[in-house]
Amino acid sequence: MSFAIGLAVVGASLAACGGGGDSAGSGGGGQVELTIGTFTEFGYESLLPEYERLHPNIKITHHKTGEGGPYHQNLITKLAAGSGLEDVVAVEEGHFSDIVDKSSKFNDLTEIGPKDVTPDRWLKWKYDAGKDKDGRLIGYGTDIGPLALCYRKDLLAAANLPSDPEGVKALFASWDSYFAAGQTYVNKTGKAWFDASSQLYNSMVNQLDVGYLDRSDKLTIESNPGIKQAFDRVSTAIQQGQSAKLTAFGNEWKTGFAQGSFATTVCPSWMLGVVKENAGPANAGKWAVTDAFPNGGGNWGGSYLTVPKQSKHPKEAAELAAWLTAPEQQLKAFQAKGNFPSQTQALTSPELLNSTDEYFGGVKVGELYAEQARKVSKAQYKGPGDGQIQENVTSPALRSVEQGTSPADAWQQVVEGAKKVTK
Repeated sequence: MSFAIGLAVVGASLAACGGGGDSAGSGGGGQVELTIGTFTEFGYESLLPEYERLHPNIKITHHKTGEGGPYHQNLITKLAAGSGLEDVVAVEEGHFSDIVDKSSKFNDLTEIGPKDVTPDRWLKWKYDAGKDKDGRLIGYGTDIGPLALCYRKDLLAAANLPSDPEGVKALFASWDSYFAAGQTYVNKTGKAWFDASSQLYNSMVNQLDVGYLDRSDKLTIESNPGIKQAFDRVSTAIQQGQSAKLTAFGNEWKTGFAQGSFATTVCPSWMLGVVKENAGPANAGKWAVTDAFPNGGGNWGGSYLTVPKQSKHPKEAAELAAWLTAPEQQLKAFQAKGNFPSQTQALTSPELLNSTDEYFGGVKVGELYAEQARKVSKAQYKGPGDGQIQENVTSPALRSVEQGTSPADAWQQVVEGAKKVTK
């Protein structure tokens, strides 16, 4: 997903990074036909023709799917069949766990990729999250979704709460302070503090050192106190009236941005575009974003480019993937679609740091999210079934609490559901 903001044309002064030049397919002598599969918006529409111009012996066919769900289902089906996948296959970070136990079907990019593509190209946590549990690099990182919080300035001010970006930082410093501010807001206004319980809960779980599964793929749902604590905190907030009880990305959730149905929402970088689209021009200047997120940083979103062993041209495919994930190409993708770069060099570029968004009061969103990205300390291991537990177990359980189920009964649903997923 992406957010749209203005960005000056990327300057030519950036030094070329690994994967550039005219090395792809060199020595092959003939035309090499490559395919690449992506979903939603990666910003590659102008980049792929550019790569072909730089590499006359390479012809690229781009298979682009509109929705991520069907795309990843198709990926798993073709992976199991042993044929049908593209030479370069994009995988969203939420689905990356579904291929970790199938990593033998993917090439180790440290072995077949350009040797000048080194780990320091990326933020360390992004690079590490592209590895399987044996340390093989099976994905070059593309974009990321560093977390911040978006809030309605006018609604906070009406509740006599701080509403300027600096003032709200104290409110958003920790989950304790966030929920305390939410209770104050509910008591004074009778309105909901946040939009959807699953958004908060998933963010809290993703901040833990260990998630639903440990590196041996053992379920931790009953042995990891942080997971239960997060569930209890969000359940308590629901019972206090802090939740708008909306389903994220549903129709009521979308209209809630314009209607002021909630005062805060979890805001990864790509969410800015979602807020603007749903809140509409009438609410320009009312929504704000600040460089604070409870308990530090977090990430929601982003993808990887992989090279399945099905590819007949793995070396050329890896060189294309390396070029697409170089800093200068990531800046161009950011310019085209707002996909936030994961490369350290891109995160220090003036083109990124000086980008602003007038809808949110002219704040330097590039600088803000670059700082948030650096607050993420390490990648949480995501084992097989992690995404299913999040989407099909914990989210429905929290919705049931919003509908009147006791937190204790809902938690039992979580435990039993997670065990079924990981059988």
